[in-house]
Amino acid sequence: QVQLVESGGGLVQAGGSLRVSCLASGRTAMTHNMAWFRQAPGTEREVVAAITRSGSKYYRDSVRGRFTISRDNDKYTMDLQMNNMTVEDPAVYYCAATTSGAWPMIVVPGYAYWGQGTRVTVTS
Repeated sequence: QVQLVESGGGLVQAGGSLRVSCLASGRTAMTHNMAWFRQAPGTEREVVAAITRSGSKYYRDSVRGRFTISRDNDKYTMDLQMNNMTVEDPAVYYCAATTSGAWPMIVVPGYAYWGQGTRVTVTS
């Protein structure tokens, strides 16, 4: 079984930076491709960035060049560094892991494991 716990959410001004982290547990946790999703009020959950076990990365267009996804398989962590944040970035950010080998996996049903989410707020 895989468990995921996010941390690092909070309040940031537009143009600022924030880093959210995901701590995984479970013997097979870091054998999976993983991703960050986000969900703003009244919207569907959407993929932000994804990363394979070996480090290949995917970004949604609106964050490419501003956000960086990374993982450390030895430390059982996955991070999302968010720079130059805008008022379109506020949401609850979720860490997720998929048992599928399909790449990139960018849809919610493709992910079997989810964290509880961490809230990110951006002020203008």
